[in-house]
Amino acid sequence: MKTIGFIDYYVDEWHANMYPGWIRESAFKDRFDVTLAWEEISPEGKKPLRQWCEEQKVRPAESLAEVVEQCDCLVVLSPDNPERHEDLSDLALRSGKPVYVDKPFAPSLATALRMFDKAQAHGTPLMSCSALRFAPGLQEAARQGSAKPLFASGCGGGSFGVYAIHQLEMLVMVLGTGARRVRQIGSPDIPLLMVDYEDGRRGTIQLMPGHPFQMAFSRADGTTATFSNIADFFPPFIEAMLRFFETKESPVPRGETLEIAALLEAGHQAMREPETWHPVGSF
Repeated sequence: MKTIGFIDYYVDEWHANMYPGWIRESAFKDRFDVTLAWEEISPEGKKPLRQWCEEQKVRPAESLAEVVEQCDCLVVLSPDNPERHEDLSDLALRSGKPVYVDKPFAPSLATALRMFDKAQAHGTPLMSCSALRFAPGLQEAARQGSAKPLFASGCGGGSFGVYAIHQLEMLVMVLGTGARRVRQIGSPDIPLLMVDYEDGRRGTIQLMPGHPFQMAFSRADGTTATFSNIADFFPPFIEAMLRFFETKESPVPRGETLEIAALLEAGHQAMREPETWHPVGSF
């Protein structure tokens, strides 16, 4: 049985609360388990580490270093505070052990590059993504046919800072890399982000309160694929993460994770200055 250690900003959050059960119910349940957890802070109104660990049947660690030293595989969580990912993952990325960093990977392209470079320098396998990448049927549809997708559009609920990652993950998975600029043409409450590519590809993402996740795209030959209510993506995501821990080969291309970080950075700038094109950082 390989051990998984959780490193979190604060551990009483939705992903940390759900992942142990999903791992224990997965096809890999006889090969992996969450055994150790550590949090940086314990905010008022949140369960402290020891209470959370008791409920989750996980042992509390005395330090972040203890998690890195004692566990075979490492999960850096903090899904709502990606600005903490670089610091929280520092020791893990130096460990040589497989590391999964929760979404969004990094708050800027420069940060994402530093993290990947650190992992590469220490021979550390690294994976990060939104679970939406593994929505049933989406990857298969994106690969079908010889004609590449030219346009893609995603929609979902939530705030831009926390939830834009999901639409952008699907957008980049479908259209690939090479975005050159973004523009916010929606309202402050309902953002609509346009993504423009040098070769004529174009994509959009929109965030509407309470809206289910959706994705549609059109190929060069005129065929389309539509996913109107994307769900049931967490079980295949968990299995993909555990398979990565086993093989040490990430199913998510490094370039796509960097592209998403660059798009999020440009997207935040576009949110501050709408109706203007903003360049996407290159790498």
